[in-house]
Amino acid sequence: MKGKIEIYLGDITKLQVDAIVNAANNSLLGGGGVDGAIHRAAGPKLLEECRTLGGCETGEAKITKGYNLPAKHVIHTVGPVWRGGSNGEDELLRNAYRNSLKLAVENNIKTIAFPAISTGVYSFPIERATRIAVEEVQKFLSSDTSIEKVVFACFNEKAYECYRSLLEQTN
Repeated sequence: MKGKIEIYLGDITKLQVDAIVNAANNSLLGGGGVDGAIHRAAGPKLLEECRTLGGCETGEAKITKGYNLPAKHVIHTVGPVWRGGSNGEDELLRNAYRNSLKLAVENNIKTIAFPAISTGVYSFPIERATRIAVEEVQKFLSSDTSIEKVVFACFNEKAYECYRSLLEQTN
């Protein structure tokens, strides 16, 4: 597992990977945070393609081209809005990671970058979300060898430190 997971502090839209994951909303038509940044960087053709997808349920994932991004593809997934933790949020977040990884394998993606899904405006606690993300990615990589690299792209120092600390404990 060591060497297959990396942490990156910076803009996910700049990463040279096969696919970046978009923490999207259910409409897939753009929004704030990482979603807005990905749509702006990819250009208007991304929105055009997203309009053909019919939205996306929470925990599910859909794929598009990357257009003007260095990444060839964007995997759009919808994480849960935090409502206190007893409304299935953990399992929905697990599904967002799991379904994104399954879609990556189905599309022959070897390198993928994830943002900290649901930790922005959806208010999922960063420590809890990080633990779920790392657990799901490690579990997936232990049973599927087709993905060569997973990058956790952190937009701020707090997220980066959460991932760094947790990965140090698990490696």
